[in-house]
Amino acid sequence: MLKNYFKIAIAVLRRRKFFTFISLFGISFTLTILLVMTAFIDKVINDNYPDKKRDRSLYIGKMELKGKESMNSSALSYYYIDHYITKMKTPVKVAISSGYGSTNTYVNNRKIVIDYKYTNAAFWEVLDFEFVEGKSISKQQVENAERVTVISEDMKKEYFGDDNSTAVGKYIEADNIKYRVCGVVRSLPITSYVLYADIYLPITTSKTKLDADKGYMGNFNAIILAKDAGDVPAMKKEYAGIVAKLPSPGKEWDHVYSHADSYIEGYVRTGNETSSGMVYAFTAIGLFALFVMLLPTLNLVNVNITRIMERSSEIGVRKAFGASSRTLVYQFIVENLILTFLGGMIGVLLSVGVMYFINQARFIANLNLSLNFTVLFYALFTCLFFGLLSGVYPAWRMSKLNIVEALKA
Repeated sequence: MLKNYFKIAIAVLRRRKFFTFISLFGISFTLTILLVMTAFIDKVINDNYPDKKRDRSLYIGKMELKGKESMNSSALSYYYIDHYITKMKTPVKVAISSGYGSTNTYVNNRKIVIDYKYTNAAFWEVLDFEFVEGKSISKQQVENAERVTVISEDMKKEYFGDDNSTAVGKYIEADNIKYRVCGVVRSLPITSYVLYADIYLPITTSKTKLDADKGYMGNFNAIILAKDAGDVPAMKKEYAGIVAKLPSPGKEWDHVYSHADSYIEGYVRTGNETSSGMVYAFTAIGLFALFVMLLPTLNLVNVNITRIMERSSEIGVRKAFGASSRTLVYQFIVENLILTFLGGMIGVLLSVGVMYFINQARFIANLNLSLNFTVLFYALFTCLFFGLLSGVYPAWRMSKLNIVEALKA
């Protein structure tokens, strides 16, 4: 029976090429959008290079001050991190880094924009950067404020040229200061904004005195690392206790907010410290996915109704020869599922092509999208579900057609 349904479905799809094209386009285009979007989110959230200890890490990147008539939100000052966070008992390491800044330099009359970041020595112990050449900045070099730097692989190619010679020992100029290269690491995409930079410098070489600002806010963030994953709740609780006891930095402020977040919580935190942003992020993604799936489904329902009503004479003949409504409903639902499955397969192929194009075009350097097979499974399942849904109503309407009226059509 299914074999006959399949043959009929293929014949109908080939006969009604316009409707088939509209339906396949809607299904495949929808699936392509969903797969590319989820591949992007998956890459941004789940790619753990060089942050491979997320299960025992918490991220502290923001401080918010609230008063009756004002609010201020920013990254943390080095003073705050050094006097409060590094004094915590639960973490075994505290990685400190600045937000990245940009400077221009010139090589052979060619302007190069360099994004730089200041780090402490623990930064290189908490994170697992992959070194292509050399090694990280040592604790001694940080304490001595040596002008050394770890650069990204991309910056090495851009600054020194695309040859096979080593960059270690050479000098790179940034902000009119020369730094000796001590290591080269695999590059990061800019979407990993907490860790991304072209060159990494010792925090003690910063032009601004680290202890000059005694306030809470500045341009730094911290990653605190627990001994094991079981200590993370205690680490979170300890930090919450510290924040609760923080004195207000001014009369205009009533509350001080700061949180030690998991990686995802920290990534989606919107600046409103009373909310992590997780609810907003998942609601926005869910609504977007729902609309992307719902609109083509409604369109498919209309197309199916039109397609089926055009076949009313065929339905009338089959009913006259004894075909039951259930048989006809099964047939049209199977036709719709086959159409949806074909659209899904085309959508997968289109998704792979779009991701390949995005990767090759390097719209975001080092952000290489790839197909997530778990997402693919759920997307195909959802696609078939909506395909079934969009076929049930037209099939039900078709089954209610009167034989005489159907034959007159």
